[in-house]
Amino acid sequence: MSTIMLKTWKQTYSFALKLLLVICSYSLLAGSTAFAASCNDPWPAWEYFKKTFVADDGRVVDHSGARKPSTSEGQAYALFFALTANDRTSFERILKWTENNLAAGDLTAKLPAWQWGQREDNSWGVIDKNPASDADLWIAYSLGVAGDAWKDKRYTALSSLLAQRILNEETADIPGLGLSLLPAPTGFKPGDNQWKLNASYLPVTLLRWFERKESDERWKRMIAPAIRLITGSAPKGYAADWIVYDSQQGFQADVLGAEKGQGGYNAIRVYLWAGMMAGQDPERSHLLKHLRPMAQLIDNKGFPPEFINIHTAEINGPGSSGFSAAVIPFLQAQGIEKTLVQQQLRLQAQPVKADAYYDQVLSLFALGWQEKRFRFDMYGNTDFYWQHFCLSFFK
Repeated sequence: MSTIMLKTWKQTYSFALKLLLVICSYSLLAGSTAFAASCNDPWPAWEYFKKTFVADDGRVVDHSGARKPSTSEGQAYALFFALTANDRTSFERILKWTENNLAAGDLTAKLPAWQWGQREDNSWGVIDKNPASDADLWIAYSLGVAGDAWKDKRYTALSSLLAQRILNEETADIPGLGLSLLPAPTGFKPGDNQWKLNASYLPVTLLRWFERKESDERWKRMIAPAIRLITGSAPKGYAADWIVYDSQQGFQADVLGAEKGQGGYNAIRVYLWAGMMAGQDPERSHLLKHLRPMAQLIDNKGFPPEFINIHTAEINGPGSSGFSAAVIPFLQAQGIEKTLVQQQLRLQAQPVKADAYYDQVLSLFALGWQEKRFRFDMYGNTDFYWQHFCLSFFK
């Protein structure tokens, strides 16, 4: 065989082998869920969300409020969804609006304000300048993961700067609990020995990622208190929207808050984050076991409750279809197939309302995960399905 023929044969064989690896990778990733294998295939749910809630300038609009508000939470989630869809144009537009309007034009120097919209005098701008730490976590995380996925050092640097600011401005070393994420820099210390906390603000997966990617050891110190907060705010297995931690008496129901010690629109995310944790995460089985009473209640009632008393399990009506979507990863992780199918049927019979911002967000997270468009590993990394088809040897 001539040298030229041998070289051609080797190149052909190498390409065929790589193509086979891609096909196998896609088959393993997609499982029973079928969607096209391409870097830029649309994610229909994201395309709908963009059309409905994301303005041309990158502002995420919650149409349910009279002021048509935008929140740092909405901007943060939209960044993650754009990354999941490999939609870099939208990602950059959403980031730019967030920086210009919520961070006075500089995210390297300022955490984003929580709420923006129409003010009482009919002008438009920041309504509440207090940052929201859960949004800040998701923004910093999405930027860091985007920096890795898209090989963009600017995103990586911005992520690290935000991460440091979160640690410096939105944490407290709480006696008896440890280093904990506060919901915001100010306004969540009702008494000298009390802190008002929110377990849904702390996806353990994100803390794992910051622990590994950032050199500051404070991220590692936050994990054990976060686990305690999640379980402590769900004493009977039903997560609370808000919980008060007293350094002398421990966790107490936030009976003075608007939710009166119940679990509802915040708490539903506790089950969502737990359900999406990597199977190899050492805390996953512990959290799922602790929260299993909610899975059993859903099995019994046929729906997740809109509100539940965290001590008596008394419920106040059925949750929305968005709540049913949110518990799908949780029920799948619990291995309760009958209840999982039940909630999937409820979603089919009563789809998420088209203009319901929060329900749509819950649905994008839960169903995007179920469709294997993204998966988290035990270190907090996100594996996106599109990454398996954007391979350098095809370029």
